[in-house]
Amino acid sequence: MDQNPLVELGLPIALFVIMIGIGLTLTPRDFAREGKDPRGALVGSLGQIVVMPALGFAVAAALSLPPAIAVGLVIIAACPGGTTSNLVAYLARSNVALSIVLTVIASLVTIITLPVAANLALRWQPTASDVPVEVPVLRTIGLLLAIVLLPVLIGMAIRARWPQRAVALERAVSLFGGLVLAALIVAIAVSLGGEVVTMLADAGPATVLLNIVGIGVGMAMLWLVGLPFGSRLACGIELGIKNATLGILIAVNVIGSEEMAVPSAVYGLLMYVTAVAVVFYGRRRQARVVRSTAPRSG
Repeated sequence: MDQNPLVELGLPIALFVIMIGIGLTLTPRDFAREGKDPRGALVGSLGQIVVMPALGFAVAAALSLPPAIAVGLVIIAACPGGTTSNLVAYLARSNVALSIVLTVIASLVTIITLPVAANLALRWQPTASDVPVEVPVLRTIGLLLAIVLLPVLIGMAIRARWPQRAVALERAVSLFGGLVLAALIVAIAVSLGGEVVTMLADAGPATVLLNIVGIGVGMAMLWLVGLPFGSRLACGIELGIKNATLGILIAVNVIGSEEMAVPSAVYGLLMYVTAVAVVFYGRRRQARVVRSTAPRSG
């Protein structure tokens, strides 16, 4: 299977721009506010970094996925949330500050944990590639530093210097991120040709299950530590809404397998269905709270 030059060259550039969008949403106050009660950040990060990859392995094993799809599912499970998770948290009227903090923490820690998870998956499924493949940890760390850490810092610097311009830029970057993801899905589907129907059939149920379980686990973890509904919902969103472009980047640009990118592409598409449901649920729940606390006339 030939590599798609548009995906191979354009994806890192597009992801760099998208990660600037995350930085545009951040100020030092966001970290200070969540730092006063770090339970949400600590438990949510544990869920994102440890629990979600473990769920990826569990779902892949339970459904007996083909090797390449199994490895790809672990990769998307190990990916952090992206700008989409922050947008969904806002629309669902949950704790947006916590969502942003979890996104940034996971994005930075992912520099180490994502290549580790990918390597574990490749050792678990050695037939996933035509030739023996191991994710080069140092190369991947360097790639993620350049495409995750640097643009986030650039975005924060822009917001600090030009806060009003940052708001407009962040909206444009969010739209750009959605368009990039759609383009990537189409590009990979075209490259896979006749294989795409089988791949989608193999990856679809697994990605939906991982997505729904991730949302539920995220909410349950923060419920166990006694945090309010807004924080619980934000954590669920963060674990369920993934940075699918990063998963595609690792599969295509690092491992060199478009088959392994299919779960990330499918996840990136289907997660919007559950995102709409979560937004509807969060807004209805918040509306009920407002009605119940509103003073009654007469």
